[in-house]
Amino acid sequence: MRISLFSWLFFIPICSVFLNFGIFVVSQTRTTDQRDFLIELKNNLIFNKTSSKTLVHWNKSSNCCSWEGVTCSKERHVIGLNLFNESITGGLHNSSLFSLQNLQTLNLTYNNLSSSAIPSQFGSVTKLSYLNLSNAGFVGQIPNAISRLTSLKIENPDLATLVQNLGELKELYLDGVNISAAGNEWCQALSSSVPNLRVLSMSDCYLSGPFNSSLSKLQSLSIIRLNNNPLNAPVPDFFANFTNLTYLGLSSCGLSGTFPEKIFQVLTLQTLDLFNNKLLKGSLPEFLPNGSLRSLLLSGTKFSGALPGSIGNLKMLSTIDHFGCNFSGSIPKSMAKLTQLINLDMSLNEFNGQIPSFSMAKNLTEINLSHNNLEGSINSTQWEELIKLVNLDLGYNSIEGSIPLSLFSHPSLQKLQLLNNKFSGGLQEFNVSSYPLNTLDLSGNNFKGPLPMSVINLKGLKSLSFSFNKFNGSFQLDSIQQLTNLSSLDLSYNNLSVNYSVTASSLSFPHFSTLKLASCKLSKFPEFLKNQSKLVTLDLSRNQIPGAIPNWIWKINNLMYLNLSYNRLATLQGPFRNLPSQLSVLDLHSNQLQRQLTHLPRVAYLDFSMNNFSSVIPTSIGISLTFIIFLSLSSNNFHGNIP
Repeated sequence: MRISLFSWLFFIPICSVFLNFGIFVVSQTRTTDQRDFLIELKNNLIFNKTSSKTLVHWNKSSNCCSWEGVTCSKERHVIGLNLFNESITGGLHNSSLFSLQNLQTLNLTYNNLSSSAIPSQFGSVTKLSYLNLSNAGFVGQIPNAISRLTSLKIENPDLATLVQNLGELKELYLDGVNISAAGNEWCQALSSSVPNLRVLSMSDCYLSGPFNSSLSKLQSLSIIRLNNNPLNAPVPDFFANFTNLTYLGLSSCGLSGTFPEKIFQVLTLQTLDLFNNKLLKGSLPEFLPNGSLRSLLLSGTKFSGALPGSIGNLKMLSTIDHFGCNFSGSIPKSMAKLTQLINLDMSLNEFNGQIPSFSMAKNLTEINLSHNNLEGSINSTQWEELIKLVNLDLGYNSIEGSIPLSLFSHPSLQKLQLLNNKFSGGLQEFNVSSYPLNTLDLSGNNFKGPLPMSVINLKGLKSLSFSFNKFNGSFQLDSIQQLTNLSSLDLSYNNLSVNYSVTASSLSFPHFSTLKLASCKLSKFPEFLKNQSKLVTLDLSRNQIPGAIPNWIWKINNLMYLNLSYNRLATLQGPFRNLPSQLSVLDLHSNQLQRQLTHLPRVAYLDFSMNNFSSVIPTSIGISLTFIIFLSLSSNNFHGNIP
């Protein structure tokens, strides 16, 4: 197969068993002889002495093992050469390089050997275990002699030629090599040449399908890793006949049809990765008591149906990743038996019923059951016993009741997301000393009463949302100055009265990227906003702010979203040409703005409706419309013609 001028090769060790192609007997080469070989190599190479960092310094001492780019063994044999980016041109044929018979590693990357083919003499340096020719610029054929280097992984080969002499090969790693072969081609090449193969790792090799039945001859296969290949085919039943199979990776392969249930029941199988095969259907079978499954990755497929109660038989199961499938029914109570569980993601499905207890899974770090139809309470799990839990996301369900206070003072929990459920009642004050919680989202529930001031003691908080609840009473905005890491705050749409002290220092507030205080009974613009240089999203809508929109608000350079609708604003300070360049959404509707418009701001979303604008529509509106996706000027006092 031919390779282009800038194609590349990358070789690393792959074989656990070295093959008996014959023993290459090499006499012990003296260090002085090797020094002579290196000097001869330097003299024969054409390279740029100005940019060279290695070759130019050779021969400065009698001990060649101390030269840059040269590695020697304890016996003082040269076993490694690093000639990376030495601006070498010309060729390597008949070079003294191939006299270094103890050479194990050679790096010739980023040179300019564009006038030369890959020398067949590489095949004589039989101890090479690492050969990197990426971006070396070789042209022409890959010599067959390289197939004799049984310790190398080769890029860009013709697969059948590469493996034809490797009859005893046990492990083959060609990940990232552009093989570009059809199913019958690559399957038959492997089955006819490497019958004892145990590890087949050919991810990102541009292999296409369908699978050929000849592959079933490789009965010793234990690991099959074919991720990110355009196979675009069903998975054949014969995969279930690989009785030694421990790992099957077929993620992002365009698989279709129905996945054979028998593969789940291969007793040796530990990892099944079918991630991101959007056309692949299937359901989970009854699991046998002695199964070995540790990782079950089905996210992004069309697997459906209920989880069988026998999933509790998988005692070694540590990862369940079923995000975005079509599973339904209740989550089996038998999952409480999965004591080795570490990661659980079954979000974006149609599960219903109650959440079983996970108290026995002491190693759990992540639980994501969001976007389902789950109900009931979450008091069956003793959350404080899950001492490694980092992320708990139960958002977008119908869970009721109260939140266990132990979640707020959990020793390892960093993200607590319970948004859009039916939690209710008041939030009690809780004890906090030093806990890592950085994200707390309780929005979209039915909480009432005052906000717990204990939250101010969660010093690590970066994101806090209590929006769309029924919290009442007053909240002093100054108190958040203690939360120095806070970057996102949303208190919108409660019955809160948010106050701000004029004596508070603007410089002592956290630097927000998102601040949403909609419907918080604000009667003025908080002064600390003047120093919010990192602010991207600002929502002060549905408040009672009168008067002018201050000029300083347009000087918040990173502002992309500004919503001041449903206030009592009457005037604008400063022309629209001073708007932040990043601003894409400007919503000022339902105010009392009455200035004349000379031109419209260049934003994607612009709502000036339900105000008192009384001028003609500016003739420059056509220029603005090249930027605008949504524009509303309705319910004003504009007159004259539409330009």
